[in-house]
This record gives sequence, structure tokens and C-alpha cells, in this order.
Amino acid sequence: MLNCDEGLLRSLPRVLRARDFHLYAEGGKRLVDLWLHGGKAVLGHKPPRVLLELKNVAERGLFTPLPHPLEKRLTKALALFFPDRSFRFYNDSLSLYSAIEKALPGESAPFQAEAIPDPAFPVSNDSKAVASLWRPFVEPTFETPILIPVLPWPLGPAVLALDKSLEASFPQGELIPPVLLAPAARALYDLAAKLRNPDRQRFYRVEKAIAGAGQGDSPESGIWQLRGIYLTTRVGSEKYAQMFQNFLEAGFLLPPSASEPAILPAVMSKGEEIHLAELLGV
Repeated sequence: MLNCDEGLLRSLPRVLRARDFHLYAEGGKRLVDLWLHGGKAVLGHKPPRVLLELKNVAERGLFTPLPHPLEKRLTKALALFFPDRSFRFYNDSLSLYSAIEKALPGESAPFQAEAIPDPAFPVSNDSKAVASLWRPFVEPTFETPILIPVLPWPLGPAVLALDKSLEASFPQGELIPPVLLAPAARALYDLAAKLRNPDRQRFYRVEKAIAGAGQGDSPESGIWQLRGIYLTTRVGSEKYAQMFQNFLEAGFLLPPSASEPAILPAVMSKGEEIHLAELLGV
């Protein structure tokens, strides 16, 4: 959560439970989660088979970061998405970004995590970029030697998918506790199955509302853009903070930063979709 504005998150009522694509807070408030932990909950909160993997490994007491066969299982799962790349695992994003900085000492400018291209945002090809995010359910705008997959599991690890030419620059990653490796691998296999047989709902009202807002005469029209399942906006921080509160009052959680995309959940009720379309079309 490097881009997280904790001040915005602290304006939420205290959340007691998360399930599928909803958050349940004190006072009976239910929120449609459009943040989904930056994409780490893109398969929903509490995916059952992922939690079973976590439970099974935890029962064996494998919390210590030691070598384990599950490293190979996670590598095999990643190879489904990146068949011609090498992988390095890190305990968190800060360790991952530090590894990139150490591996690229000859870059003309310091590596900045905030400047990593994100395929959720409609941008042109940046030939100078050496690293970019990878997200499911959206086509990448271009490919870089270093890919940082946004894994559909919030507990980690952080992963680099490297061009083979960079293997020597990243001699090794970090040891990851097996209790984190197992659910991460399961989540990737589940994601692969979803990509092969998509069962996501299509939100025609949302698409129509965004397209219609872009045709208006208001200076605020067209502030949202949709790529795949990702909604992005480039408004300033003050305006975004007000939008965050407006959506929150209406029962929707936006990301705590405009530099992160909102994510359409796999399913919404008809009423939720209508309400969201109204908010986006203003």
C-alpha cells in the first residue's frame, strides 16, 4: 500500500467482516468494495480453496522462512502466466523495489515505484520504462524486462517476473514462509481457471454511464475511464478525497488514492450496478 492515503481509510466505519466483494462494517453498513486491496482481492475476499491451502500449511507449523517444495509450486503457477520468465520472491513490496534499485545501478534516474506503468491506466508506450505492473483481466499496454504481477492474494509474497537476460542481476530473492507460498499458488491456479472460463458479470449500465459522461458539457465530464475491469481517474487529491467520501456515503469503497484503479467486482446486484452507474455518470 505504498500509495495508500490512510486518512481516507480511517474515515470508514470499522470493518467487521469481508466476504466476496463486500465489506461489512459496524452499524450494519455494507460496502461494495471497489478497491479490492489494490487488486489483491480481485477474486474476492475469503476465496475458499485459497483459505483451505493456508489452513493446511498452517496446521503443519510452517511459518518460518525456510526452503520448501512450495517454492517450486508457486514458480510453476507463475509460469502459466509468464512462461518465458524467471521469478524472484520477496517478503514485501519495499524489499522488491530495493532489489530493483540494486540491480539497476546504471539507470540515469533513481528508480521510483510511483512511476511504474500500470496497465489499468490508458497510457502510451513508454520506451524508457524498465518495470511495469501486470494485472489480470486487462491487456498490457506494453511489456517491460521487469514485470511486477499484482497477485490475487493479499498476504504475499511480492514477485518479480524477469526477462531471462536479467537473471544474473537478480541472483536470488528472499525466503518466504511456506504458509504464504501455498495460498499464493492456489490463488494463481484459481485465477488461471477464471481466465480460461470467464464468469464475470458485464456491467452495461456502468459502461454506458462512463461513455455518456465523456460526451457532456460539464468541466467534470469524462473524468472516469474504463480499461477491462479497471476504472481510473486523474483528478487532483482534493477533488478525489471528496469523491471518495461521496462514494463511501453511497455504499462504495474507492481506492484510498487516485493513483490506484477502482476495480469492478465479478458480481453486483442490479441495484448496486444502477447506483454505481449514477455515481460515475455525474
